[in-house]
Amino acid sequence: MTRPFRVSVMQPTMEPIEELLAYARAIDSFDFHTIWMAENYPWWRKHSMEARSATAQSTLVAKETSRVTIGWGIITPYSRHPVEIAMEARVMQEVAPDRFFVGLGASMIFMRQTGQAAGQSDRKPRPGTAIREAVEIVRGVMEGGEFELSGKEFSAYVPALKEDTESPRGAVPIYVAGTGPKMQQIAGQVGDALLTASISTPAFMPYARGNMDAGAKEAGRDPEKLELGATCISSIGDDADSGSDGAREFAAMYLANKVQNIRGQADVLLEKAGLTQEEIRPIAEAMEKGGRLAAKEKVTREILRKCKPIAGTPSECIERIEEFKAAGCDHVMLELWGGNRMRQIEMFGQKVLPEVLG
Repeated sequence: MTRPFRVSVMQPTMEPIEELLAYARAIDSFDFHTIWMAENYPWWRKHSMEARSATAQSTLVAKETSRVTIGWGIITPYSRHPVEIAMEARVMQEVAPDRFFVGLGASMIFMRQTGQAAGQSDRKPRPGTAIREAVEIVRGVMEGGEFELSGKEFSAYVPALKEDTESPRGAVPIYVAGTGPKMQQIAGQVGDALLTASISTPAFMPYARGNMDAGAKEAGRDPEKLELGATCISSIGDDADSGSDGAREFAAMYLANKVQNIRGQADVLLEKAGLTQEEIRPIAEAMEKGGRLAAKEKVTREILRKCKPIAGTPSECIERIEEFKAAGCDHVMLELWGGNRMRQIEMFGQKVLPEVLG
């Protein structure tokens, strides 16, 4: 079985809505597969950015576009009960028929900021169980039959849809985000695809694929039907330096995040990139003291090279995407950053997509 190769945009949701909609219209005009709505959490307030709801914004994006698929990339059942996620997904089914994905993940940063992480309360968190049950509930509710689950993390009872109910019916693809091996296996057991985190590298792809495939086989599922997606820090320009500028800043923010919020789960991710805590700790310290631009200055050329951004000139971006494709990645998600993002979208759409999708 040959899985299709896709290139999408992972769109931050921490910017004014009119900017987001302008980017969405531009993305829709090219052959990007999906605009993923990356729900950004309150940690970003420390860095002059405001968290906004991905699910609320996605309905507006759906009304402004006609071709591109829209995905929640990701939302967490630790902030919305899975029944509510299914309710919001039903709205998206109605406004964007056949072009909508659900992306679910535990999100350690959100768990920490809401007091739900390990050591923050008497209740031990079970993020793997939470994602399993959330997927089951969202699918069960959306399929329309009577559904009941009394789980360890979530419970739900929803009666069946009546025949005369005016509503879409049927579930949608569910992508599971996983940085560590256990969650990647769970993606294979219950999800339609696995999404890996920012700072994903080609070297990380076989590791993630192996864990997802192992989970699928354990559950009696066909691994060949499951998609592997990588979130990649990205920027593009006319020359290597200007084309890497946005990726360098975003690398600083995410490497700081790995130190401050996602310890443990990101160890293999960083190991596969050849990055050590000694290298990235100064970036996190600079981020804490002086913000993202100060942190950017601590990202050396060598550190950025190890992060394997899809960045630089169009030809450099094409080469890097081909590396991810050769490593077994099915779906590259460009996390675009830097100045003049509208022009960056156009450059990727006009000069990169025809070469990697042809």
